[in-house]
Amino acid sequence: MSPLSIVLLGAVAGLTIFLGLPLGRLRAETPRLRTGLNALAIGILLFLLWDVLSKAWEPVDQALSAGDLGASLGQGLLLAITFGLGLVGLVYVDGRSWRGPSADEVAATPQGARRLALTIAVGIGLHNFAEGLAIGTAAAQGQLAFAILLIIGFGLHNATEGFGIVAPMAGTRPSWGYLALLGLIGGGPTFVGTVVGQVFANSLVSIAFLGLAAGSILYVVIELLAVARRANLRALVAWCVFAGIAAGFITDGIVTAAGA
Repeated sequence: MSPLSIVLLGAVAGLTIFLGLPLGRLRAETPRLRTGLNALAIGILLFLLWDVLSKAWEPVDQALSAGDLGASLGQGLLLAITFGLGLVGLVYVDGRSWRGPSADEVAATPQGARRLALTIAVGIGLHNFAEGLAIGTAAAQGQLAFAILLIIGFGLHNATEGFGIVAPMAGTRPSWGYLALLGLIGGGPTFVGTVVGQVFANSLVSIAFLGLAAGSILYVVIELLAVARRANLRALVAWCVFAGIAAGFITDGIVTAAGA
């Protein structure tokens, strides 16, 4: 399979994020429906947070197992710094301080919901760039079967991530143009990462982007949890969070079983 074919398949894996974006146009006029969609997104993002951190920690764990204390310390420090930048940095990038409006007050407006969706797309985009690096690196090393398996797996995950992006905007009916922009921000980096990974492979770059992604995803989860608390529908939130996490593990399990 040619490098161009791998790049095109990487682009397809990224573009599957568009499958979940039309749900952003859904009319969610009842508080229970809006709360349920918000909680489902929290579950998906919590799974994604676990997935990102486990991948970022893997090289650190390998260095520790090999007795390379210097490499493990350096990689661990890089992960900690980028994770902190992704988490704390977004507070300032989002144009607010700790004294600013609360998350539920911001997300209650259509403009605030769009900003929150954009923040989610940025976090997922950072994660997908690292996934693209993995695809490109596997292809460059001649592991074509593994690269194709990664493309299939990441494509399945991206389909659920699209819904995670638009869930905060349920009931606001954003324009198709804005949904397309969110899709490019969230899914486009998979294509870019695939291109970069075929010509440049570096575990430190992957750790850095995964750390940034994990921090930004955790920031968004905190924001969405504040919105969920305001609804005062604990049982519904718990079930929908569970469903979102389960969806993440089910798609991950399907890919793992297919590659066994």
